[in-house]
Amino acid sequence: MTVDVRDAPEAKRYEARVAGESKVAGIAQYIRTTELIAFVHTEVAAEYEGAGVGSALVRTALDEARAANLRVLATCPFFAGWISRHPEYQDLLYQSRSKVSD
Repeated sequence: MTVDVRDAPEAKRYEARVAGESKVAGIAQYIRTTELIAFVHTEVAAEYEGAGVGSALVRTALDEARAANLRVLATCPFFAGWISRHPEYQDLLYQSRSKVSD
């Protein structure tokens, strides 16, 4: 099954569609700033669960974040779990740079 993932910035989400179908098979909602993209919710239609739609959403979104030089905040459990299983994307994760002084 071929999954096409595209950014829909007007809706603040990535949308996945299965080739040949017009309906949205899955979404990944985000909040984006000039330096950071926070993935807050991922949803895959029941009939596409387990078919790689969620993975396609995450991989495309993270590849585009890397290309745009954005840090990633994975508040969505699906994104966080996927990144933990794919160490090649862990360098994208946002790390707080503030320091607490004594």
